[in-house]
Formats: sequence, structure tokens, C-alpha cells
Amino acid sequence: MAASGLRAELDSLLLQLLGDLEELEAKRAALNSRVEEGWFSLSKARYAMGAKAVGPLQYASRMEPQVCVSTCEAQDRLQKFWVVKAGAPTPEEVGPREATLRRRKGPSKTREPETSPVPQDPLNWFGILVPHSLRQAQASFQEGLQLAADIASLQIRIDWGQSQLRGLKEKIKQLESEAA
Repeated sequence: MAASGLRAELDSLLLQLLGDLEELEAKRAALNSRVEEGWFSLSKARYAMGAKAVGPLQYASRMEPQVCVSTCEAQDRLQKFWVVKAGAPTPEEVGPREATLRRRKGPSKTREPETSPVPQDPLNWFGILVPHSLRQAQASFQEGLQLAADIASLQIRIDWGQSQLRGLKEKIKQLESEAA
């Protein structure tokens, strides 16, 4: 009787794993197309602006990231990755800055809120009026970064599913050998 319950669990896990594999294949294909579009748009921009106008010499001497990849542990104890804009507060940073109450008597000094510097758009390194193809390349690479984070999360879920699948197969083998 326990073996039939394990087999049903094995079937549902296998269906979930196959669905995840199908989703992984689709996301990898989308990532490849985004990267190809990005490189194609970048080459069009280099052609439009000149080969020396779009290159490493135009990069800022000190670059600031526009996005960061964050990770957390989901409810099923699996790592999940996602892309967040630089300077956006993480859930741990949101909340009161001071733990004590302040007395508000008389004219209070107005404190200017602490602002983190907003990262400059890297397209401005190449001039004010950049070709549309350069903006397309930037958008393609940004979408590709999000897809890469999704693929990493999905790959972790697939690896976990495969280990669960192996464990269930071993349990079923043990139950069948004990019953025989």
C-alpha cells in the first residue's frame, strides 16, 4: 500500500520535473535570441556611430552597477534568484532607521532624506543622441539578465527534483525487495 502512495508521488514529481525541463528549454531559447538580438543591435549601432564611437574607450572610468542579482531561500528551501535595480532597498533595509521615539517640541530641524546616488544610464557615455539600435541592445541585454536569473532558479529546482526522484526510486526498490 505504501508503494502505491510513493508511486503516485513519483509520478507527480516526474510530471513537475518534465514541466520544469520544458520551461528551462524555452527560457534558454529566449535567452539565446535576446543575446543574439543584443549583439546584432550593438553591431548596427557601431556601424551607425562608427567603430571607434562604441567601444571600451567610451566606458566610464568608474562604473556603477544598474542592477544586482539577489538570492533568497524560498518556502521549499530552494534558492531563488532575481534581478533588482541598484539602490532599491532590500526587504531587510525597509523599516524605521531609529529604534527610539523622538520628542518633537519647537521648530525642528528638517533633515534632508539620505539619497543614494542614482546610477547614470550607460547610454549617456556614448553621447546624448544615441541610435535606437543601441537602446535596443541595452534592452535585450537587460532582458537576458532577467532570463539568466530565472534559468539559474529553474536549474536549482530541477536539480532538487532529480535528487528527490532518485530518493523516491530507492525507497520504492527497498519496499519491493522487502515485500518479495
